[in-house]
Amino acid sequence: MATILYARVSTTDQNIAHQKTQAENAGFTIDDVVADHGISGIGTKLKDRTEGKRLFDKLRSGDTLVVRWVDRLGRNYQDVTDTIRHFMRQGVIIRTVINNMTFDGATKDPMQEAVRDALIAFMAATAQAQAEATKEAQRAGIEAAKGDVSKYRGKKPSYNREAFTKVQDMNGTGAGTSQIAKATGLTRQTVLRIVGDPQGCEAALLRWGM
Repeated sequence: MATILYARVSTTDQNIAHQKTQAENAGFTIDDVVADHGISGIGTKLKDRTEGKRLFDKLRSGDTLVVRWVDRLGRNYQDVTDTIRHFMRQGVIIRTVINNMTFDGATKDPMQEAVRDALIAFMAATAQAQAEATKEAQRAGIEAAKGDVSKYRGKKPSYNREAFTKVQDMNGTGAGTSQIAKATGLTRQTVLRIVGDPQGCEAALLRWGM
């Protein structure tokens, strides 16, 4: 039985290695890493991605699939829920690094199944909603600027992509604001802004090509 990490980054400047390190720091012993680089989780289904296809072929009953969060599998509600249910039927256990969630098909209790499936649906819907909110923020900013690039971009973020991701990761594991600020070198105010409005903060990064 193997423990396989699936990692995905949508831009070339994001770091796959960070997702592996985070999983190991959370106590996972990773036997293999399957990763897609520069792939959007919105328009490309997991089974249609180069390494996603390999993941479907590689996983066997009794294996554990580890992801940072369900949004690494995708940001399309139907695709994510279909994928997780497919793997559960196959006997694969899915675990997330953030919040340490576990999904498997072992339970036969109707109430436990209902709770599990509702949670999967909620997480998948959240992943899609976050993606849509980011795209909407970009569209709104472009429309408001009407071609004025400096106005469209707004103020350059005081954080980079790595710090933004680390804030989200640490917040997901229950770290406090001061602890996150110390680890990232950001101010408490910036940390609170990222935690309180992750979609808006990610949209700011995208506007600046970060």
